Amino acid sequence: MLENREEELTTVRVQDPRVQNEGSWNSYVDYKIFLHTNSRAFTAKTSCVRRRYREFVWLRRQLQRNAGLVPVPELPGKSAFFVGSTDEFIERRRQGLQHFLERVVQSAVLLSDSRLHLFLQSQLPVPAIEACVQGRGPHSVTEAILHYAMAGPAWGQRGDSDGAGLGPASCASLGSAQGCLESFPYWGDLGMDEARPESPERAAGHRVTPLDSPECPAGHGVTSLDSPESPTGHGVTSEKSPEFLGFPSGH
Repeated sequence: MLENREEELTTVRVQDPRVQNEGSWNSYVDYKIFLHTNSRAFTAKTSCVRRRYREFVWLRRQLQRNAGLVPVPELPGKSAFFVGSTDEFIERRRQGLQHFLERVVQSAVLLSDSRLHLFLQSQLPVPAIEACVQGRGPHSVTEAILHYAMAGPAWGQRGDSDGAGLGPASCASLGSAQGCLESFPYWGDLGMDEARPESPERAAGHRVTPLDSPECPAGHGVTSLDSPESPTGHGVTSEKSPEFLGFPSGH
């Protein structure tokens, strides 16, 4: 009987970095987190949210507080000094965040923390996650995740500098899992040795390659992943660009 049990697999991707509030003093970069799993540990089998670096910092702090002696993976660091372009910095941070989440979802102890599930499978801001976990919110943890998974595109738009607003709609309502999963180079090569700043200045004259905004998957059932394995670019897409708004760019 044990041989016939389906192997539990979880795929998590950090991708599509975008500048929010571009041109203002409180601009920042957030990242799309795509998760697909057949594990019974997760409420929704496919989800897609956007999170910024400071939210990752909060998550790691909470995981460490609740994990006891179990070590929590490190995040990519930040420093006042970084040699290279802004795009290079953002890509290396994306890789570090990817590596962090890949290791976190493999830990049974860390997966027992409800904050992790709300971080990955809802667009609730940090204060709302805390309220939900402590039973002070309008929904339980499971209800909050299912509410987000079944919501339409208008349910959330991240709009303030603190990320307190609800983010873009869950991939669960917008298409196929294949559309939401953007491919990147081989995921095992994610070494992060250098510390990086949280908000570096854009290097003068450095071109940013726009990314087309991908579709996101419908429903929260298990969906086959038949995504390509080679990227078309890791540039930062401005929220004001034609690609971000869903219109084709001019040629």
